[in-house]
Amino acid sequence: MRAKTMSEKGAGAGRLRPFWMFYFLVILLGLAGCSSSHSPPPAPASIPTAQYTYLIGAGDTLSVIVWRNPDLSMSIPVRPDGKITMPLVEDLPVAGKDPSAVGREIEIALSKYIRDPIVTVVVTGTVGPYNQQIRVIGQAAKPQALSYRENMTLLDVMIAVGGITDFADGNRSNLLRTSEGNKLYRVRLDDLLRSGDISANVAVRPGDVLIIPQTWF
Repeated sequence: MRAKTMSEKGAGAGRLRPFWMFYFLVILLGLAGCSSSHSPPPAPASIPTAQYTYLIGAGDTLSVIVWRNPDLSMSIPVRPDGKITMPLVEDLPVAGKDPSAVGREIEIALSKYIRDPIVTVVVTGTVGPYNQQIRVIGQAAKPQALSYRENMTLLDVMIAVGGITDFADGNRSNLLRTSEGNKLYRVRLDDLLRSGDISANVAVRPGDVLIIPQTWF
């Protein structure tokens, strides 16, 4: 049986190439059709206002002021385990609590040694609780987790992460809302950042995850 020459093999590969290109295009079109038919709904432009109280998180920095006791007043970091330690107060859990509540707990702990202590707690460095951080992943210039601020919007988030990369498919980005059982919303980052369409700006909630995909074309 005669072996095929190199020219014959090349001709065979050439005949197969159009078939594989056609097959690849069919797959891409099918995926595009599936994604468009199951596209998430647009994110709501506004969110019903509710009273927001900042809760302390691991990594925050607290300024603890004990009235008439300067030796006990200091700046204290919140440890990764969510606790703080200061003179006369050891391993006090503070993560997930508001500053006023922490102040009252420190007063109770200090009352064993000081008569009628008055304590004020101020958050000077914010990270926030883990479940309230805004996370940005994918084709952002600087993907990261952000501390949530009251009345924060998508534009605020994009300014903080430096916008999107040249490879981002901004209008196919999604917002995962953990506060609504991981419901997925569609957001239009290209329209917002590249076209200046302010109607594409939407409110964000604590715990939102912004997913920015890469464009394929």
